[in-house]
Amino acid sequence: MSVLSGKHIILGVTAGIAAYKSPLIVRLLKKAGAEVRVVMTPAAKDFVTPLTLSTLSNNPVLVNFTDDDENSLWNNHVELGLWADLFIIAPATANTLSKMVNGSSDNFLIATYLSAKCQVYFAPSMDLDMYKHPSTQHAFKTLQSYGNILIPSAYGELASGLVGKGRMAEPIDIIKVVENHMLKSLPLYGKKILITAGPTYEKIDPVRFIGNYSTGKMGIELANSAARKGGSVILICGPTNLKTNEDGIQTVAVSTAHEMFISSHKYFDSVDAAIMSAAVADYKPKKTSLKKIKKTSNYLNLELEQTKDILASLGKLKNKQILIGFALETSNEIENAKIKIKSKNLDFIVLNSLNDKGAGFGETSNKITIIDKNFNQTAFKMKTKEEVADDIINQLITKINA
Repeated sequence: MSVLSGKHIILGVTAGIAAYKSPLIVRLLKKAGAEVRVVMTPAAKDFVTPLTLSTLSNNPVLVNFTDDDENSLWNNHVELGLWADLFIIAPATANTLSKMVNGSSDNFLIATYLSAKCQVYFAPSMDLDMYKHPSTQHAFKTLQSYGNILIPSAYGELASGLVGKGRMAEPIDIIKVVENHMLKSLPLYGKKILITAGPTYEKIDPVRFIGNYSTGKMGIELANSAARKGGSVILICGPTNLKTNEDGIQTVAVSTAHEMFISSHKYFDSVDAAIMSAAVADYKPKKTSLKKIKKTSNYLNLELEQTKDILASLGKLKNKQILIGFALETSNEIENAKIKIKSKNLDFIVLNSLNDKGAGFGETSNKITIIDKNFNQTAFKMKTKEEVADDIINQLITKINA
């Protein structure tokens, strides 16, 4: 899922030949999950029709302060400016850039720009000599000094037949610039987060295993939440049918506790934080049969041995990392969680109890208490696992940015 998902975006279209690319910008924004409203200068209608942009955005295109009919309605530029999470002006002609610099509010687009409280991006489009002119270069610098973001023009063939700079950036590149800029503003940008999720399956024979009821949902929601907040996530996941839905997540599929141990140690040294939410088997068969075990008696005795404690082993190696564990308890919850914090060298632990109805394996909700290494406790009410994941990641952000 793109960082643009759910965002309210205004696309401003001005009267340049590059306006023929504006419909593709709308398509890409919609594909990213954004809600798009288009505003145009009156002259921009000579280059692309409002009908095209309205159809693609699923919203009326606004050109004037009032609608063109007998019962004209006032188009509120202030309300629209406040609605937006970001404003992209593409193409941005020399004429519009000059008006933006000087606040010449003689059309609906400029009035909306002057009313907007959000981040504004502009993608210049003009011929070579216009682009090089000192007044245009002054406009670029002035608009950036106002806090607007310049999306640089590309070098190439221009409408005049000249070759040089002034060609509007391609729609896909415009979207990438906006996404990358937004990512840099997120609290986990530049941070690498290791997350384990799901169960492990310990083989008895080729068709049987020892496992548990974990679906991996909690860990996957943690990965989604960390990625939404800008983190680069390595998700080491045991067997599950669930999938992540965010960009920036590298999934490493494993099956056994040993495979999860190896993968966790492979990546641990390179990460800023590790959240070990997987339900790793504590025991595995001492011997695994290479052939299916036949039913020859009323009883089958299995000799089990302990698996390696992944969390404790990482706790011994920890230096700069923030290490977070999970505790699923049925009795003496707080006391057992505190013991794990100390014995496994954790920064904090997430405690869930199977005694809480609606929490635990296979549920869509969870109820947690976060206990830090100083034994400070923060209890949360029952929430969806997506909301719980946000609570945990917000706690991590507090620690990682401390």
